[in-house]
Amino acid sequence: MKIALLCRNADLYSHKRLIEAAEARGHQIDVINHLRCYLNIASGDPQIHYKGESLKGYDAVIPRIGASVTFFGTAVLRQFEMMGVYPVNESVGISRSRDKLRSMQLLSREGIGLPVTVFAHRTSDATEILNLAGGAPVIIKLLEGTQGIGVVLGETTKSAESIIQAFGGTDTNILVQQFVKEANGEDLRCIVVGEKVVAAMIRRGAEGDFRSNLHRGGSAEAVKITSEERTTALKSANAMGLNVCGVDMLRSNTGPVVMEVNSSPGLEGIEKATGIDVATRIIEFTEKNAKAGRTRTKGSKVRKGPKVA
Repeated sequence: MKIALLCRNADLYSHKRLIEAAEARGHQIDVINHLRCYLNIASGDPQIHYKGESLKGYDAVIPRIGASVTFFGTAVLRQFEMMGVYPVNESVGISRSRDKLRSMQLLSREGIGLPVTVFAHRTSDATEILNLAGGAPVIIKLLEGTQGIGVVLGETTKSAESIIQAFGGTDTNILVQQFVKEANGEDLRCIVVGEKVVAAMIRRGAEGDFRSNLHRGGSAEAVKITSEERTTALKSANAMGLNVCGVDMLRSNTGPVVMEVNSSPGLEGIEKATGIDVATRIIEFTEKNAKAGRTRTKGSKVRKGPKVA
């Protein structure tokens, strides 16, 4: 197969592993920086130009689009879809997962466990917002934050109200979420590939930090998940329309609650914690599913031809 890997930095661990796995299985994989692509949106003849050439002949595209460039990255991916190239993750699924509010609304519609969450823009009514979220302590998030950035713990009523009001001064949208104390600063990350959870790890925050992100100094180890946690991860991936993703959950007293669905999960932490070759699982999935003119969103019918919603 001829595979396009959409990413900006080929030297990242995750991207090197995908390249190694594809080449080990005899495939050609080309790294394409989506920010350097030009789209020719001609009627009936969509094209992508990159480094002075028209990109042609690809069987599949693996999108690894950073959160900060979601709009342009998904536009390039849509162009591949319109050209009949199979996307491991569709543009619409990536867009859903990157919109924190939309993703939680979709998960809620499917009956998937979530922490009590309040979405707000007018933050002058901090007391009402806090009451709706169940009272302090709460987690306060910027909608655009990633890797634990823009996430703050309001431990007391006074501090939570002050943080909510401070965010209001930035004229931004925020999420205020119930703090799941019983999780003890730990969360689960499950990697879904196709219809399977292929690897799972438990992440622990650095000393004194409630955030468990590895980028923030947390640690991780392999974990055996329950059948309920496995079902929750698969349902979450399906709700987003993602074939490959990381589903982050907390273990609450009422069962697993989903915090985020990541369409471009890092592979370093999960592979090192579990010893599982996730990159090869992704390439194997691509081999089995890539067909010319085929795109597929989980939970929907296969669509053929260049028309992509």
